[in-house]
Amino acid sequence: MAGHSKWASIKHKKAIVDSRRGAAFTKLARAITVAAREGGGDLEGNPSLATAVQKARDASMPKDNIERAIAKGTGDGADADAIEAVLYEGYGPGGVAVRNRTGSDVRLAFTKLGGSLGEPGSVSYLFEKLGVVRVDGTRWSEDDLLAAIDAGASDIVPDDDLLEVICSPASFSEVRSAVEAGGVEITSSEVLYRPTTTVQLDEDGARKLLRLVETLEDNDDVGAVHANFDIDDDVLERLTAD
Repeated sequence: MAGHSKWASIKHKKAIVDSRRGAAFTKLARAITVAAREGGGDLEGNPSLATAVQKARDASMPKDNIERAIAKGTGDGADADAIEAVLYEGYGPGGVAVRNRTGSDVRLAFTKLGGSLGEPGSVSYLFEKLGVVRVDGTRWSEDDLLAAIDAGASDIVPDDDLLEVICSPASFSEVRSAVEAGGVEITSSEVLYRPTTTVQLDEDGARKLLRLVETLEDNDDVGAVHANFDIDDDVLERLTAD
């Protein structure tokens, strides 16, 4: 998952984390509304909604905001029918595959920043959908996470200072609950598209691709962006020093 990890590192080093909490809450609320609209407002019967709500809780979104977003998705809101999930697939600079769930302005961003949108399914074969639960690897060990394996996790892998518990989307809620029940503090968790192969980028290609990814992520209508790029550590250091 090199591309995802590198981009997370870049965002952290540039302090693009939650200085824009309002924008983050807007994205989270829309994800909740879409999940509730597509699968109903019952968290136990709607795994997508349960995941979206958990991400909102992890981000300290107020309970009232979460409840309003669910109510809007289940019909309590004049604009509820105007919100829907759309998955766009395309290629960025350097031939990097990009998937994102979003609304408007995507085609313009791809065109202006050196990418091109593709047909549905054009890059999906390059990704697999997984649940990932992350914990601080400096505080916890794999032994602390064995209950997650019993709950359906397929692997526990190190990622820098983190340990990632990998599972299928169907097992995500159970695996996360098992980690919490074991007293382990969760750093973050999500269901994502992880690349099965990556494209190595030079410094110029990396700069162009990251500009596209950042532009897409800054769009309030974009829920998530997944890309299959990799960047050498020395190139990453130069980019984050800019």
